Amino acid sequence: MDFSALKDIAIKAALSAGKIIRQSMHEEIVVEQKKGGTSYASQVVTAVDKACETTILSYLLPTCNEFGLALLSEETEDDKSRFEKDFFWCIDPMDGTLAFINKRPGFSVSIALIAKDGTPCIGVVYDPSTDTLYHALKGNGAFKNDRRWEIKNTNDHLTYVTDRQLKDTPRVAEIKNLLNGKVATLNLNGIKEIDGAGSVLNAILVLENGPACMLKFPKAEKGGGSIWDFAATACIYQELGLPATNFIGGKLNLNRETNTYMNQEGVFYANFILPNALTL
Repeated sequence: MDFSALKDIAIKAALSAGKIIRQSMHEEIVVEQKKGGTSYASQVVTAVDKACETTILSYLLPTCNEFGLALLSEETEDDKSRFEKDFFWCIDPMDGTLAFINKRPGFSVSIALIAKDGTPCIGVVYDPSTDTLYHALKGNGAFKNDRRWEIKNTNDHLTYVTDRQLKDTPRVAEIKNLLNGKVATLNLNGIKEIDGAGSVLNAILVLENGPACMLKFPKAEKGGGSIWDFAATACIYQELGLPATNFIGGKLNLNRETNTYMNQEGVFYANFILPNALTL
């Protein structure tokens, strides 16, 4: 398997989709409803999402035939082939659709190659708002705009990155307790919040605004993001040696059998490492 060549193809696909998004960023967008999780953000889709998927698939489908790869994409029904093939593409044609609809930054293109056992092998993220490309290849490091990425935590506070404001988040008191524990352990001066982006760019914002973290509690309701919301960034974090785990610090299950939602395990991303990084 030529993973380097596949990475290059994924980058071309992401940039092509990003071009479509950039051309549509300031246009009026018709919003459609789709079947999703319990959050409104998971239930909206636009013609731009679909156009991005079409162009991405024009690059990736030939590789499925050539290399025997399966495919999982947000706007296409899961055919379960990811349980049969050794590797599968995991695609979010435009993460953060709600931010895109509301004309604010926070949307991105995300493409990953995942092994059957859930190990991320390739991760590509493109932010059209800033024209920034992030990518990683298993065993080969992580890159920002084709330069090896070195994370530098320069803030004297802990940044909490979230899709919605902390005050509007369920179990807010528990989250504050967890964050305050990290503040004390890291000897920081309080907490600052960044909110409103999709899950993919939230993970990138954690890396860009350290020390920082994002988290989602396990919950019964469908949601908490889907596999494609975390697959590419999990690879980037893996190559940076940073935690992208389930809520209790275990390996993210990036090839779930029951459905694509991550609600049952939750997530925890951080650009710092502590013993027992997160506990209930």
